[in-house]
Amino acid sequence: MDLRKLKTLIDLVAESGISELEITEGEGKVRIVKAPPVQAFAPAPAAMPVAMAAPAAASAAPVAATAAEPAAPAGHVVKSPMVGTFYRSGQPGAEPFVSVGSQVKEGDTLCIIEAMKLMNEIEADASGTIREILVENGSPVEFGQPLFVIA
Repeated sequence: MDLRKLKTLIDLVAESGISELEITEGEGKVRIVKAPPVQAFAPAPAAMPVAMAAPAAASAAPVAATAAEPAAPAGHVVKSPMVGTFYRSGQPGAEPFVSVGSQVKEGDTLCIIEAMKLMNEIEADASGTIREILVENGSPVEFGQPLFVIA
């Protein structure tokens, strides 16, 4: 499928009331999913680090130090392999793939990261118990950002 046709399909989904479109052409298959309204909250987390870095007052230093402590959790840290939007479940309103206390094996799906309208399943790279989920559902994530702690 050529890029012009693909762009036309993306524009069609964006402008219409449909939330998902799947096209099979020959041996190729394209699935376009409109982002859920949860992304309207995406700018808020980006503002938070600026707010924490901006205060130069001495009283802000202890707050920044306590905020940095959870960033170095004990256990195996699963990091984001890409930039995108973090989702704990495959569909809005569905049960999350994992929760704190869930037992996981290497290769189990932990979450989805949406990047450029593609849903990428992120798998556990170690076995154990989910001790901590470090990202809120629907939040933007950066490459290498810690997502989960497995112990």
